[in-house]
Amino acid sequence: MDAQFWHDRWQEGRLGFHEGRVNRMLEAHIGALTLVPGQRVFLPLCGKAVDIPWLLSRSYRVAGAELSEIAVRDLFAELGVIPEVTATGSHRRYSADGIDIFVGDIFEITADVLGPVDAVYDRAALVALPEGMRRRYAAHLAGITAVAPQLLVTFEYDQAEMDGPPFSITEEEVARCHGARYAIEVLADAEVPGGLKGIVAAREKAMLLRPH
Repeated sequence: MDAQFWHDRWQEGRLGFHEGRVNRMLEAHIGALTLVPGQRVFLPLCGKAVDIPWLLSRSYRVAGAELSEIAVRDLFAELGVIPEVTATGSHRRYSADGIDIFVGDIFEITADVLGPVDAVYDRAALVALPEGMRRRYAAHLAGITAVAPQLLVTFEYDQAEMDGPPFSITEEEVARCHGARYAIEVLADAEVPGGLKGIVAAREKAMLLRPH
């Protein structure tokens, strides 16, 4: 899976991965991150997630990384905000009050470009990556966020019954990716109503990752 796969999905409007509502695990478990208003939450591979305006409405600041400029333009259009767009290294930064979205390859974002963050909310990144990229992603994410605590949302299902993304990510896989840096606590484990994409029975899990 390469960058063109995601560019094509956005260009063609094939957005089955776009949830279209605030994620239920975020609503239920944002408190586990013990954030206070004004703190900054980073969403890797954020797309145009409805979670972003929800976080902004609760007075958190938001940073995001997204490969598709189409997604980011749509996000700001749906926010009803005209962003300031600047070049930042190999990325284009879309900024407005309380929000910064970096368009480009997440693996090329540095800590200096991203700036300080207080927490990570990963609903769409780890589950979107094939197995061979996950450990690299986890190490890079920890590096650019100074091992900030994470609220991680995953799916578990029989991978033989459906191709990812989203991929099935077991608790053991989360431990392989993040266990060297974080203590991992499962906050919730719930059936996906109607199955994942209406195709396969699945569980959705929320996990709190706290740095050792």
